[in-house]
Amino acid sequence: MEHKDIIVKLSQHLSPKRLQHSIGVSRTAESLAKRYDYDVMQARLAGILHDCAREIPRNQLWLKAKKLGIAADDVVVRAEPVLLHAPLGAVVAQKEYGVTDRAVLAAIVSHTTGGRGMTLLAKIIYLADAIEPGRSFSGVDELRNAAEQDLNQALLLAYDQSIKYILDKHSLIHPDTVDGRNELLLIGKT
Repeated sequence: MEHKDIIVKLSQHLSPKRLQHSIGVSRTAESLAKRYDYDVMQARLAGILHDCAREIPRNQLWLKAKKLGIAADDVVVRAEPVLLHAPLGAVVAQKEYGVTDRAVLAAIVSHTTGGRGMTLLAKIIYLADAIEPGRSFSGVDELRNAAEQDLNQALLLAYDQSIKYILDKHSLIHPDTVDGRNELLLIGKT
């Protein structure tokens, strides 16, 4: 499916604000792909579709995930069912947008929590989601600058910011986020 056709189809399922965010993530992912010598088209595709299931109503997320055989841990089910939009998004991208590229689908799955063993594309999408031009939170400029210098350091900073935000909310931290952060720290010490 052509990129412009994807945007037209997404506009039927996402609010204008969410669609603009997705376009911003796609463009940012393209930029990061160029910066880190990665396939620009894969980054563009994963970026535009990363939130394709984001506006499935909260009360339907778990039912849809269960129906599709998507496993969810206690953190997701009890505290943050909205995180289910990531694995659901990979299924939607595959079934409704014809995406078969496993790297793109895996990047969509991990864009909310991160995790251990992320590919370069998955790191690009995770960061693009955090720093696209529509994002405005304390620390986003530092994160944008870090993303231009060193992708792993930027990802580590993004994990730290995410964990601090979750701690301030007294919420549950997804184990994949902790695992991803720990992995980067261990890589840095070898």
